[in-house]
Amino acid sequence: MDKIAALSEILTQDPTNAFARYGLAMEHASQGNVETSMQEFQRLLADHPDYTAGYFMAAQTLAKAGRADEAKAQLAEGIASARRTGNQHALSEMQAMLDDLELAG
Repeated sequence: MDKIAALSEILTQDPTNAFARYGLAMEHASQGNVETSMQEFQRLLADHPDYTAGYFMAAQTLAKAGRADEAKAQLAEGIASARRTGNQHALSEMQAMLDDLELAG
C-alpha cells in the first residue's frame, strides 16, 4: 500500500486525525499535486487551526508553485497561529519566509 492509500485509510477511520491529514497533504505536495495538497492543508487547518506547521508547509508548497501571494496569506495566518500557541521557532521561520517573499516582490 502506498503512502497516500495508507493515510487515506487512516482518515477513513478518523477524519480529524491531524497527523494523517498533514502527512497526506505533504505526500501530495511531494508528488507535485499542488491543488490536492492545498485541499488537504485547508481541511487540516479548518479542523485544527493551531496546527502551525500546516500553515508553513502550505506556504512552502504555494511558493514552490509560484503562488507567492497565496503563500504570504498562509504565512500571515501561520504567524497568528504561532503567536496564539507561543511557538517562537515557527514564528521566526515563517516571518523569515514572509520577509523573503516580500523582498522578492
